[in-house]
Amino acid sequence: MKNLNRRLFVALLAALSAIVADAQQPRYQVGVCDWMILKRQKLGQFDLARQLDADGVELDMGGLGQRTAFDNKLREAAEADHFRRVADSLGVQVGAMAMSAFYGQDLTQRDNYMDLLADCFDTMDRMGSAPVAFLPLGGCGNDWTTDRAKRAEVVRRLHNIGEAAVARGKRVGIDTPLDARGNLRLLKEVKSQGIAIFYKVQTAVENRRDVAADLKRLGARNICAIHATSSDGKWLANDSTVNMLLIRQTLDQMGWGGWLFVERSRDTSMVKNVKMNFGANVRYLKEVFSVPMTQPQVALDSAGRPHDYVETIIKRAQKATDELGITYTREGRNVLNIISNRYFQLNNIYAERDSLKEAWAKQMGSKDARQRAEERCDSRLYRSHYDMEAALKMYLNDAQIEKVKDVMTFNVVSVTYDAQCDMIPTLTDEEKRQIMAWLKEARELAIDAESSKKKHEVFGKYKGRINNYLVRRGYDLTREREAWYERIKARGGKL
Repeated sequence: MKNLNRRLFVALLAALSAIVADAQQPRYQVGVCDWMILKRQKLGQFDLARQLDADGVELDMGGLGQRTAFDNKLREAAEADHFRRVADSLGVQVGAMAMSAFYGQDLTQRDNYMDLLADCFDTMDRMGSAPVAFLPLGGCGNDWTTDRAKRAEVVRRLHNIGEAAVARGKRVGIDTPLDARGNLRLLKEVKSQGIAIFYKVQTAVENRRDVAADLKRLGARNICAIHATSSDGKWLANDSTVNMLLIRQTLDQMGWGGWLFVERSRDTSMVKNVKMNFGANVRYLKEVFSVPMTQPQVALDSAGRPHDYVETIIKRAQKATDELGITYTREGRNVLNIISNRYFQLNNIYAERDSLKEAWAKQMGSKDARQRAEERCDSRLYRSHYDMEAALKMYLNDAQIEKVKDVMTFNVVSVTYDAQCDMIPTLTDEEKRQIMAWLKEARELAIDAESSKKKHEVFGKYKGRINNYLVRRGYDLTREREAWYERIKARGGKL
């Protein structure tokens, strides 16, 4: 009886320890794919992952080729134990087990596919890893999505795999060419809780899908892990096709948490530099996903607006928070929402103007209607102009607010001012102050302009005012400009 009680106590203690360990796990963890860092089933992957500051690795099962089994040296218990001990000693986890061979192997042509999956599950047990396996369907081609017979075979095999995974306490994440709706339909056909989507950002981007909307439609319970990189070309931080902050916000709202793996997004000018490429992408993902993002005080006024439009505005506003280096902070989220909301407000004002022009034209004629609508628009712009600046003062100092205004107007103030001073080195301090004052006045108007073309038109008018002022001060602008061009050429610059 005492031994029984002791065993129960040990089991309870182990269960409590597991619960505590789970509670201590961060919501998001960042890993690297061992086959992409050129360390497929090599012991050195753990030390390299630690150098890259990754939380873990997605460990591959090895090549397949014409063999009947994976080239899997972790099939040997002693080798797997050695790998596990090294990983543990370095604090690097195995976040998922991958069968990347199926990027090129057709699942429907492998009669022993269940043996291959059993080998993967056994290896996962030996490694003590997270219970997620990656199974790409790339080798099946794309015809299976429309070929009824082949699709039925894919579904049948995935059902068998899923049920085997459930029996082993695991989940298999598949990578398909389908969008969220297509994947939901596929999962419904498969009918197994053991199959989920191992979401690949690259696939969504290459098919020009809205990643955030696609994730939201797919739902948190259907996503077991994410390959959080895009095609090779640029690092994630420099890739305008991927709004990782919006993806983070979307996953937060969905209540999803788990592993984000770096697979690609290598800079093609240094594609073989593993440490530079994967180090940069790991740092960026950890910057975005490791910072606690509490609910901002300023709500985003996005209700009822098209999702694509909202995402475009957020990207535009994020240029300012990126410039300030605060995007991934609580203050940054509030500032981003304040700027975005101003863009939304401007859109509302101009949309109302256009609507009134059309409505009033029937009553008073198009000319009078246009004039009256423009006057109402100008009035609304004037009355709301300082709202954004007042709101920004809660989170930014004066210099930072100046930077926001510059970003919103393409830095025309500094570019024009520097050019004027370079063109006319003899400008007095008084003349410089006047030029800067007019440029900043133009900036206030340009901030509220309805398009980039209109913003530049505002600056164009003030540049004309500045030129007239300088001529009255006795400057020969033609001569000054010609001399300036010569100086630029002399120092090797271009016009």
